[in-house]
Amino acid sequence: MLFEQLGLSEPILKSLKSEGYTNPTPIQEQSIPAILTRKDLLGCAQTGTGKTAAFALPILHLLHQDKLNNKGYKHIRSLILTPTRELAIQINESFATYGKHTGLKHEVIFGGVSQNAQTIALRNGVDILIATPGRLLDLMNQGYVHLDHLDFFVLDEADRMLDMGFIRDVKKIIKELPQERQTLFFSATMPPQIAELANSILYQPVKVQVTPVSSTAERIEQSVYFVEKRDKLSLLVHLLKENKIDRSLVFIRTKHGADRIARDLKKVNIHADAIHGNKSQISRQNALTNFKNGRLKVLVATDIAARGIDVDALTHVINFDLPNVPETYVHRIGRTGRAGSEGIALSFCDSEEITFLRDINKLIGKKIPALPHPFEVMAPVKSQPKSEKNDNTGKRPGKSHTKKQRTKVTITI
Repeated sequence: MLFEQLGLSEPILKSLKSEGYTNPTPIQEQSIPAILTRKDLLGCAQTGTGKTAAFALPILHLLHQDKLNNKGYKHIRSLILTPTRELAIQINESFATYGKHTGLKHEVIFGGVSQNAQTIALRNGVDILIATPGRLLDLMNQGYVHLDHLDFFVLDEADRMLDMGFIRDVKKIIKELPQERQTLFFSATMPPQIAELANSILYQPVKVQVTPVSSTAERIEQSVYFVEKRDKLSLLVHLLKENKIDRSLVFIRTKHGADRIARDLKKVNIHADAIHGNKSQISRQNALTNFKNGRLKVLVATDIAARGIDVDALTHVINFDLPNVPETYVHRIGRTGRAGSEGIALSFCDSEEITFLRDINKLIGKKIPALPHPFEVMAPVKSQPKSEKNDNTGKRPGKSHTKKQRTKVTITI
């Protein structure tokens, strides 16, 4: 199927053509016709399936058609609510790309930065508002945001809203929306609280489910290294240098760990930075921009901070720590291998993470192949805090150790 067959208006098709898009993804093919007929939608899809365009394209089409008959209409007509700043920015960029020939105005608002520019844009009139829950509630309470004339409400990444503790804020916002509206609800998973929320705000929705999470990983080359925790950093440095990996996203569980790994990689002349919730918005955006344009070789991220990161030509995802939720593994590695391109996912598994690996293998329906150790650990990179007595050699600091130390780990799963 071609985009021309979905009934989208000429200004939008012109934008798609200029970007080189000709064929819709499965979720776009199923969602766009339903949204164009003004039906509510329940979409079960993860990042990387093309869901942003699945709702952005029909919303732009319908608003553009309405605008032709309502010139000068300055009310907020569409609200897209999303959990993270990074995802909000990327959705805003998508609306800019797809809607550049429609004359529609869009604005993104999020916390962590001054609200002045955002409130000025709101006063000048906005058709489409992309927002995170906290800042949106703040501006609503201050009287800068009025949603009385809203036609479209999109709740994106609903399960992540729950994970991040935003559901209460989301419900407060929903109470302020007009009853007569079209609601589009997207979530990668459907835990009970999310299913209950969907049932409460959707009216006879069209249900769309594409690419079950367990099968998303099949097109990505996956491997696992069995390695002791103390040797993970040395293995990471070796792989980045010897394999000449141009751009990799490295996942770790904790914010402190992300900072530590980025810092240690810089010590061995690998351009790296960390991105997590404790970073300022400016530093997070700078790191993401540098990563996208290739000035940064490695981006070390926690799961929440990485949600919504969409980087072209990302060849490698490295799981420095395995996640304790198997679905998270699939979301992580889904950052690579997009749009038909090849992707490689490497995971480090220590003795304490074997259970996590078993759960992942069960979810994806196959056993991730193990790779042999590619090197002998020589002079491991120090990675533990100064306050700890031992360094990565397992001996007290202050002594010189030049003897080779072979990492040999035998683990059965």
